[in-house]
Amino acid sequence: MGSRLIILDPELCLTTPPYHWLSTGFRSFDHCIEALCSLDATSRSDEKASKGLRLLAPNLLKCKQDPDDIEARQQCQLAVGLAMDNIRAGIPMGGSHAIGHQLGPLGVPHGVTSCIMCPAVMKYNLKHGGGNPEIGRRQAKIMDILWSMSEVASTFEHAGLSQVSADLGDLLDAHIRALGLPRTLSEMGISSDLIPGLSERALADFWAPTNPVPLLKAEQVREILEAVA
Repeated sequence: MGSRLIILDPELCLTTPPYHWLSTGFRSFDHCIEALCSLDATSRSDEKASKGLRLLAPNLLKCKQDPDDIEARQQCQLAVGLAMDNIRAGIPMGGSHAIGHQLGPLGVPHGVTSCIMCPAVMKYNLKHGGGNPEIGRRQAKIMDILWSMSEVASTFEHAGLSQVSADLGDLLDAHIRALGLPRTLSEMGISSDLIPGLSERALADFWAPTNPVPLLKAEQVREILEAVA
């Protein structure tokens, strides 16, 4: 994370299997989402995360449509740098990362954990964050960014979503499905009987309490996990 020099060459990435390219790309998408949702965000972190989101959202879709799109791959690489800058700066992530860290030991690839957890965590935070209007305001800002890009908006419309009724979780779900990536625990071979243990272990993650709705009880995590069982 503290590298002095990073060489980005999109041509070297052409042989990366699409599943890994797209899922790890969405992991950075999740970095931007949770940074923008963080109640400890700064104007600088918001700027970087917003820029990263504007690069990743359309260009991941372009990479799905045309794996040989060099420009799209380079834009994704640049976006990852912006996303990681906020991690290095100490902007705390939330429930998607906290719970996702517990899915890795069960064989879920790092990027796929975000595909499964991020939409569910956004919905949970919106549902249970009524006492803090900042949660809804920050999610609304992300939605405005996503709808403002024509390529991304058309993906939402194709999924039958509208700006009037869809929430952030709905938009993320549509984007992930357009990338052809997993959305549920069962798709990754994780049965519902593992949820209680996962829920307990997630509480020990350092980003569980920094979720916009702090995850302090196992039943909170269980609700999120059951939504994507």
